[in-house]
Amino acid sequence: MSAERHRTSKKASFVVVANRLPVDRVVNPDGSVDWRTSPGGLVSAFEPVMRTHRGAWVGWPGSADDDLEPFTHNDLQLEPVHLSAEDIEFYYEGFSNATLWPLYHDVVAPPTYHREWWDRYVAINHRFAEASARVAAEDGLVWVQDYQLQLVPQMLRQLRPDLRIGFFLHIPFPPTELFQQLPWRGQILQGLLGADLVGFQLPGGAQNFVRLVRQRFSYETRRDRIRTPDGRTVVARAYPIAIDSTGMHELAMSDATAQRAAEIRADLEDPKIVFLGVDRLDYTKGMPERIRAFGELIADGTFDPEDAVFLQVATPSRERVEQYRLLRDDIDRLVGRINGDTGRLGRPPIIYLHNSYPREEMAAMFRAADVMVVTPLRDGMNLVAKEYVACREGDTGALVLSEFAGAAKELRQAYLVNPHDIDGLKSVMATAANDSTRNKARRMRIMRRHVFEHDIDRWAESFLDDLSRLGPGTEA
Repeated sequence: MSAERHRTSKKASFVVVANRLPVDRVVNPDGSVDWRTSPGGLVSAFEPVMRTHRGAWVGWPGSADDDLEPFTHNDLQLEPVHLSAEDIEFYYEGFSNATLWPLYHDVVAPPTYHREWWDRYVAINHRFAEASARVAAEDGLVWVQDYQLQLVPQMLRQLRPDLRIGFFLHIPFPPTELFQQLPWRGQILQGLLGADLVGFQLPGGAQNFVRLVRQRFSYETRRDRIRTPDGRTVVARAYPIAIDSTGMHELAMSDATAQRAAEIRADLEDPKIVFLGVDRLDYTKGMPERIRAFGELIADGTFDPEDAVFLQVATPSRERVEQYRLLRDDIDRLVGRINGDTGRLGRPPIIYLHNSYPREEMAAMFRAADVMVVTPLRDGMNLVAKEYVACREGDTGALVLSEFAGAAKELRQAYLVNPHDIDGLKSVMATAANDSTRNKARRMRIMRRHVFEHDIDRWAESFLDDLSRLGPGTEA
C-alpha cells in the first residue's frame, strides 16, 4: 500500500518511539517504492491505540542515509529518523549491540567499550528525542521502547516537561554487579529516570534498577517508587510482554497451515518425533548447546535417527558484527560434524535452516513440531515459547524451556531446564518426547490458558493505564 507524504508533522497525543519504524520498504517490479506493515505483535498492539489517540511512531526506516519526510501508512503517522552508515556502525552495531546487548545478557559474550560508540549513542538518542518533542501534542503521552534509546526519556523530559513519558525495556536488565561495569552507568540510569514509568520484563529487573539508583545517587526509594531531586516520582514495575495469541492460533488452525504442517512432516520423511528450534542467530539463544545435546541423544541410542529429527531455524541477524559471524561458522561446523557422524543417506538427524520465514510458515512449523526446544542462555522473555503454545491444536505438544528465559516465570508447566547442563538438557528433551499423553496435555492446557488470558492487548493496556495515571510530580 502506498504511503501518503506530508511535509509538516501533525501533533499526536500518543507517540511510540522505537529504533525501527513499524514498516518495511518494498521495491515493486517497476522500481517504485512502497511500504508494508512489519510483522509482530508490538505493531498490532499499538495500532488501535494509535488510531484512537491520533498516534505517531518515531523510528529509523531501516536503511542508511534515507532522509525521508514524515509520511502516513495505513492511516498511521510515521516520523522517520535519519541514520547514516556511520551512525548505524557506531550507535546500533557498536554501542547498542556490542556493548549493551552482551552486558545486559549476563556477559554471555564480552562487551566492548568504545568512547566513540558512546558519543554517537548520545547523539542519536538526542535525535530521537528531538523528533519526539516535535510531534507530541501538549500534555501528550510518549512510550519509548528498548535498550537502543535509554537516554531519550531524560532528553525528552528536558525538551518537553509537559509530557507523560513511559519506557519499556524488552531485554533483561542486569544485576548490579554487571551493570556497574558500564563506564557510562550513571548517564544510562539518569536517562531512564526521565520517564514517569519504567517497565521491565520481570520484577527482578525493576528491583535491580531501583537498587542501582539508590546506591549510585542516594535517591529516596520505596518499593517500586523513586523520588528524584526535582520532586518527581518515577515508578519501576514489571510488565511481562505477550503475543497476539488469538491471531497466532487462528493462523495456525487454518486449513492452509494444517496442510503445510503435514507437508513439513512429509518432507522430513514422517519421523515419529519432530524437535523444533526457532531463534534469531544470536549467541544468547543457546543453539550450540541444544544441538550438541541432540547429537549425543542420537549417538548414545536414546533416539534413533530413523525416528527423530531436529529442525533448527536460525534467522540471520547482525551479520556485520564479528561475534555473530563466528557463531554462524561454529554452528555450521557442529551440525556438519553431527550429521556426518550419525546421519544416513538422504536424511540427516539435524535439519539446519539459516533463513527467515513469514509468519504463515512459522505457524506451520509450530503445528508440525512435537517438542519445541527454547533454551536461551539468557532472554528477557522469548515470545517463540508463547507462539508455540498458541499454535497448538488442542493440548498437544511439549515445550522444553530454559530457566533463564523470562517466559519460564509464566510458563511454569513447561519442561524447564538449565541450558548450560548438557546432560540435564538431554534428560529433559528425552522426558518431553516420551512423557505420557495425559501429562503433556495437562501441562499444555495450563500454559495455553495463561497465554490466551495474558495477550499483547492486555500487556499494552496495563502499561498505558498505569502511565496515564502518572505525570510530572504525581503519585500513583
